[in-house]
Amino acid sequence: MENSGGIQASLAGRYATALFELARDESQLEAVGASLVALRGALRESDDLRELTTSPLIGRDDALKAITGAAAAMRLDPITSNFLGVLAQNRRLSQLPQIIRAFNMLTAAHRGETTAEVTSAHPLNDDQVAALRSNLKNRIGRDVAVDLSVDPTILGGLVVKIGSQMIDGSIRTKLNTLAQAMKG
Repeated sequence: MENSGGIQASLAGRYATALFELARDESQLEAVGASLVALRGALRESDDLRELTTSPLIGRDDALKAITGAAAAMRLDPITSNFLGVLAQNRRLSQLPQIIRAFNMLTAAHRGETTAEVTSAHPLNDDQVAALRSNLKNRIGRDVAVDLSVDPTILGGLVVKIGSQMIDGSIRTKLNTLAQAMKG
């Protein structure tokens, strides 16, 4: 499989590629993708889970027990649950956000989609995401998978990255541009 953008060059990319290939071979891409969406949301919202995945003070065995329990509580699919166990044993849980992003890029490429990384000041609702997808599809001429993140520091608007192209419609950037123009 062709991996554009050098996904396999990074540690997270190699783990994501292994997870993607296993999920693809087992016809479980949708289930693993859904589990990773749930996991990403839990990482954003749970300080305890974030601490579990990032703390160097938590040993392998404790991390394995905790992540196995969390996976069971979240009802993650078996492939993702086992994968989290491997990450815990290899002390790579801190790579989860990057692994999830790389997995999503691989899945989008597999479907023939382009991935757009979208940063907004506030979470977008389903209608806004659908309108954004449609707008981006019209702009680039192919289906677009949207990788959403929230960054309140942009104040409002959106920052969209598609490959090497970036569209910065954030209020922060507009204010900075205005301030530079006023300095003259």
